[in-house]
Amino acid sequence: MQNQICIVSTKKLSEKQKQQLLSANFSVFEEDFITIQNKDFEIYSTNDYLIFTSQNAVESVLRNKKKEEIKSKKCFCVGEKTKGFLEENSFEVIEYSEYAAELASIICKQYSKNSFTFFCGTIRRDFLPDALRLVNITLDEVEVYETILTPHKIDFIPNGILFFSPSGVQSYLQENKIENKNCFCIGNTTAEALKDITKNVIIAHQPTVENVIMKCIENYKN
Repeated sequence: MQNQICIVSTKKLSEKQKQQLLSANFSVFEEDFITIQNKDFEIYSTNDYLIFTSQNAVESVLRNKKKEEIKSKKCFCVGEKTKGFLEENSFEVIEYSEYAAELASIICKQYSKNSFTFFCGTIRRDFLPDALRLVNITLDEVEVYETILTPHKIDFIPNGILFFSPSGVQSYLQENKIENKNCFCIGNTTAEALKDITKNVIIAHQPTVENVIMKCIENYKN
């Protein structure tokens, strides 16, 4: 179709998610611009509480031989879906927030006397660990998965690009330019990765894939 809106998703979508875009009469190109690989890790002890900022970290911990021992500690996490995944697997979540900065604020104000074990990836944002260490909260980091950039060259000019992580932005820019394209971001940290690249950034109301898609559709249909 001559004037069809072309959208690039920097991660593979579920059939239901993709259908939302197709039903809006958009064309969709989707590829995983990052790959997650679980890491084997040794852990001898954990602190008072655990911190998870992604489902990827939870999945890796569940593969560890000491998972039942790890589950005995209560959790803090980022994201409603991460919270749900933890609870499905018998972890107890006592605090969660949609953004790492908000979670860091809760910890610094209410749990400054406690210690934490942070299960994270090889590429992670500095804000949460830096905020905790700034007020001398004990924090041990355990890398449990690897984020691998897997860039793809886009051989057409899209109208919009869906981004779901700062790493996805980094991977996309290795082979492509953004120029004047609209960039739809899952949250503020992803948007921040684009701040020196473009001003055409639109952030989802809630940090979910579905909300990024809804924001994209609203933008072109209104």
